[in-house]
Amino acid sequence: MSELAISAAPANRYDPVSILLHWLVALLVVVQFALGELWDFFPRPVHHLMVVTHMSFGVILTAVLLCRLVWRFVLGHEVEDFTSGLIRVASRSMHYLLYALLIIQAVLGFLWPWTESHALNFFGLAIPSPFGAFSKATNDTVSELHDINAWVIIVLAGGHAAAALAHHFILRDRILSLMLPARWDRG
Repeated sequence: MSELAISAAPANRYDPVSILLHWLVALLVVVQFALGELWDFFPRPVHHLMVVTHMSFGVILTAVLLCRLVWRFVLGHEVEDFTSGLIRVASRSMHYLLYALLIIQAVLGFLWPWTESHALNFFGLAIPSPFGAFSKATNDTVSELHDINAWVIIVLAGGHAAAALAHHFILRDRILSLMLPARWDRG
């Protein structure tokens, strides 16, 4: 039977592909946030390179996020739920909220240069807007929403990481080890 087949029962840990996609998304989110928050502190050539890198990594983040969503929800790579009650509701709510905000952020990230009548730059490849002209007010709104959403994502992702660490160091359960490679699991 293929490894991509949907299993009858949830696993007791995430599979290597789920783990890789999770940590790639986390890394790209942090890099994207840092680029977006720091580029104004650099002179024009470096600033431009950081903006272009941000756009390029945004396209990659979108692709990795879509792979993660397909891998988890379409192909059914689930893990046994070790939580219950309010902790389970909070955990699932946080995951779904982060997925939704990341999707919204990707859409806003594509729209932002297009509302300025600029092409989206992907490592030098120009991806032109499929839309017509937008007003300055629309561009300002998209830019502001992209910035606010980035902060919401980073705060929630920080809370997500803090909860995982609390599970590991305070509650001493296996929650964190589910998203670590098997060789790092001591539980």
